[in-house]
Amino acid sequence: MHVEGTGLIYRNPKPHVYSRHAYFPSLVKLGRGELLCSMVIGEAFESADCRVYLARSIDSGESWTLQGRMLPEATDGTFSEACRIMRASDGTLAANVFRYDRRRIDEGLANPDTLGFVETELSVWRSTDGGINWAGPDVVVPPLVGPEFELCSPMVELSDGRWMLPTSTWRAWDGADPTGMKAVAFVSHDRGANWPEYVDVLDGSAEKVIYWESKIVELSPGRLVSIGWSYDEAAQGDRTNACSISNDGGRSFGPPVDTGLHGQTAALHRLDDERLLCVYRRTDAPGLWAAEVSLADGRWQTLRQEPLWAAGSLLTGETDENRIRQFNVLRFGAPCVIDLDDGGVLVAFWAVEDCVGNIRWLKVAVDR
Repeated sequence: MHVEGTGLIYRNPKPHVYSRHAYFPSLVKLGRGELLCSMVIGEAFESADCRVYLARSIDSGESWTLQGRMLPEATDGTFSEACRIMRASDGTLAANVFRYDRRRIDEGLANPDTLGFVETELSVWRSTDGGINWAGPDVVVPPLVGPEFELCSPMVELSDGRWMLPTSTWRAWDGADPTGMKAVAFVSHDRGANWPEYVDVLDGSAEKVIYWESKIVELSPGRLVSIGWSYDEAAQGDRTNACSISNDGGRSFGPPVDTGLHGQTAALHRLDDERLLCVYRRTDAPGLWAAEVSLADGRWQTLRQEPLWAAGSLLTGETDENRIRQFNVLRFGAPCVIDLDDGGVLVAFWAVEDCVGNIRWLKVAVDR
């Protein structure tokens, strides 16, 4: 694999005039070279004015135009928002949108004293015209007590028609933790209208290992693989990433298994029935990296790793033991990956360059 080109999806055009930073992209392919990218734009990484915006490309990602706000402004409280988008098999775009209660105006999203999270509302919005207009919200009633939940992945449509919403449970702001922090997936049998079931995907709560930024991909009908960023809360440090595999269509997942990859915010992308691409922010070496992985014999085998984009610093405050403070000074991450018509893939991620949070793209040639 190798990078064939790079550019920007969005950058504040006048950073000397006003503060606008972009984070957390999500990509969908619409067809005939048209792509759509959602992102969060706000004054700061966790500012209360963070809103979802859309950018569009009509030349397979070479150039992009900011379309504008995705959703109408909320009128019933003080919220920030974020989302991930997916394209269903019938062409409908579906976005899982999270609205975060920001009445604590001097606080971020997470409590550094308890590792708790602000109150969060989950909903689904849909578009049938390629992301021009959006209908919603269909409020998501979670099938378990979080009490809060992480936005880490777009919804996934399985080959049997069910939808999955990968997420992780999260403590309440005061530290209440009735379920234990673990990666789960909500399950819908009616295309996201209701979510009556869930499945445990990566559960390390008994040993105080937290799995964040979980992703799920279906390699072949009924065969799914997940990945999660593993944080050892007792040791106050990251472990190598863990994966789990389902051979029954996502109705159950096996125990967490070490991938050997040192990374965060990993994205999984199917290459064929046995191989996948894992793109992640590496933590034992600088930069955004890609790993080609085989699951041919039922276990995770990293075939090779290649750097895609280098960064001078993974994060500042590396020696700070408080994970919430480290979140606040991250400098890039959250990649997402889609196929291109030429057989390559497009990777989007956020990166702070010259003190401005941008959304950057990479075109990557891969072996099929």
